[in-house]
Amino acid sequence: MRVFLATTCIVTGVMLTTGCATKKYVQNTTAPIQAKVDQVGDQTTQNSQQIQDTKSQVAKNDEKAQNGISAANEKAGTADQHASDAMNHANDAMSHANDAMTRATTADAKSDQNAQSLSKLRDAVANIDDYKLQTTVTVPFKFDKAILTADTRQDLDKLAQDIQANKRFFIAVEGYTDTTGSKAYNEALSRKRADAVVEYLVAKHDIPIYRIHMIGLGEEKPVEDARTRTARAKNRRVEVKVFSADQVTGSLGDNSNSANRADSAVTGH
Repeated sequence: MRVFLATTCIVTGVMLTTGCATKKYVQNTTAPIQAKVDQVGDQTTQNSQQIQDTKSQVAKNDEKAQNGISAANEKAGTADQHASDAMNHANDAMSHANDAMTRATTADAKSDQNAQSLSKLRDAVANIDDYKLQTTVTVPFKFDKAILTADTRQDLDKLAQDIQANKRFFIAVEGYTDTTGSKAYNEALSRKRADAVVEYLVAKHDIPIYRIHMIGLGEEKPVEDARTRTARAKNRRVEVKVFSADQVTGSLGDNSNSANRADSAVTGH
């Protein structure tokens, strides 16, 4: 029995000694590995932080790039708008220039027309003295009437017949009234009487209207100032005056022919 107990104690002591040695061995073996694992863990943590920092930096750079692109696009849009505005201003300036050119052309045309009209007027003024009074016909009218009678139409027929051979002439038609009635009414009535004479000469005898100068003078230039019935009858009238320059032209032609004959006599031709 004692032997058994001793044996048991020996075996147990050996096992305890062996267990302690194994544990120490394991500790000595795993310690470097744990240190390496810890080192790898720390490195991994650092790498993760660096990766996170890199991502943050990339995100910031991307944001800056996007902001830069947006700013560039905005500037480009503003530049396009400025270019469009400049083009519109240029088009407006061109339109104004074209309008100014058109107005200048129109002004030049009007200036030419005015110059031509002035030249014609000067010619007319220069030749006005050539026209001499050829004949006068007085056409009487009844009270408050502007209708031609058979007798007055005959007088106008004779006048038109007498001027058929004329080439350079004009006719002055002046309408008058007596003093009965208002001045405005008499002026209108005098124009109606003058119109009746002009219409008859143009329609009946084909006298060009541009050769006739018509005016209504109402109560002006009375034949007689008396207020009798006879005086009023004389003032109710239209005076038709024919002015001609044919006599002047004929005399100039005669003078020219005489000069030519004299020149021929001198030269022997």
